[in-house]
Amino acid sequence: MKKKIILISGDPNSINSEIIFKTFKKINQTIRNKIYLISNYNLINDQFRKLNYSIKTKIVKDINEISTDDKLKIINVNLNFKDSFNVNKSSASKFIIKSLNIGHKYALQNNVAGLINCPINKNLFKKDKIGVTEYLAAKCLIKNKSEVMLIKNKKFSVSPMTTHIDIRDIPKQLTKEIIINKIKTLNNWYMDFYKKKPKIGILGLNPHNAELRKKSEEIKIILPAIKKMKKLGIKLDGPLVSDTLFMKDYKKYNIVIGMYHDQVLAPFKAIFKFDAINVTLGLKYLRVSPDHGVATNLIGEKKADPHSLIKCINFLNKFGQ
Repeated sequence: MKKKIILISGDPNSINSEIIFKTFKKINQTIRNKIYLISNYNLINDQFRKLNYSIKTKIVKDINEISTDDKLKIINVNLNFKDSFNVNKSSASKFIIKSLNIGHKYALQNNVAGLINCPINKNLFKKDKIGVTEYLAAKCLIKNKSEVMLIKNKKFSVSPMTTHIDIRDIPKQLTKEIIINKIKTLNNWYMDFYKKKPKIGILGLNPHNAELRKKSEEIKIILPAIKKMKKLGIKLDGPLVSDTLFMKDYKKYNIVIGMYHDQVLAPFKAIFKFDAINVTLGLKYLRVSPDHGVATNLIGEKKADPHSLIKCINFLNKFGQ
């Protein structure tokens, strides 16, 4: 068997069991055999039953236990739950942290292509203003903030310099060094994966780039970072104006980098819908996740779209050949 895929079931109060089931039914058996689901065995089986989904599952001790019987292999996270689709915040938080810790441990092994986590409500993390990206970066002992959130499909990618923080806090988190470190990570990964230098567009922070006023972040931080990266041979343009770029000019670039989350994710999702995955670069392993949330409004409706999770699995399967 080639490299294995670690899949974390994610937030129990979500559509995750639905997209896991639909995904498992759509992918071929060769890929199924590579997948190890980190979840609570009783919880997810109860969710399958409530959704009237018929799927064969089995508990395995770890990822070294190989099975080719076409059952969904589950590494059990040992917790008790009273209601499988209405898990209280404390229990859900413990479940998420345990699951991520187990996934992190296995993802470090050489026989693993990478880690996928299904969507997680960020309120389940004990520390404010962090998500899975920041949690795993801390587990990997990343200290220079060089980890990168990349939202990608076959045609185009975007990446925010800051992730899940309030708008008022964004300027405090932007430095020349952080921008350079993250873009180096992006550039190096792109050359490793695609075997060519990417063309990168960098947005400014303020409307109309603050007209490039002397005290603006564009003049003090972003432009000096751009000049430094050009000297390093990185192909990039900027600072670009964000209110018009996504009309058509984004097509000139392989990657567009924004200064904050919604600056690039909102237009990307408007253009590409579910045709995307979320990749975290700069960790000690590849981490990917579907590019959507927990969708609690769709629980039990059987309307959830599994295509982003399928793309995550296919991406890691290709990477792990």
